[in-house]
Order: sequence, then structure tokens, then C-alpha cells
Amino acid sequence: MKEATGELNMTVVTVVAIAAVAAFFYAFVWPNIKSSIMASTYCATAQCGNCTTSGDATKCSSCVAYDEKGNETWSGTCTFKNGAQSE
Repeated sequence: MKEATGELNMTVVTVVAIAAVAAFFYAFVWPNIKSSIMASTYCATAQCGNCTTSGDATKCSSCVAYDEKGNETWSGTCTFKNGAQSE
């Protein structure tokens, strides 16, 4: 019986540890990943102004993306490096 209780305790500890890691990822890491993906997607189709070039990168601070109906869906800053686009 003691062996079964010990294994149950280790199972509970493992499940709690996995839940803690998942909660940390969901609360702190995922929002940054999501906003980066959204910015990269929107920068690919955004209309930008107020751009400055420094070295091999161009940073535009007033970019706006529109949907197919012409409604504004996103506004922010885009950086273009060597032909690639990112936040």
C-alpha cells in the first residue's frame, strides 16, 4: 500500500508541475509570440509612412493594415530588414 501511495504522490507532483509550466507559458510567453506573429502578418500588407533607414534596416512607425472591406484592422510599427518584414 505504501508503494501505491508513493506512486500516486509522484503522479500528483508531475501533473501539478506540468500545469504550472503550461500556466506560465500561457500567461507570459504566448502573448508575446502571438503579438509577434500578428505584427509580422499585418506588416506584410500594411501601408506605412514615417520611415527611417539605419544600416540594412528600415523602421516605419505609422503602419496601418486594412481588411478587404477597407476597415482598419491593425496599426503599429514595422521593421523591414534585407527584404524580410517583422515587428
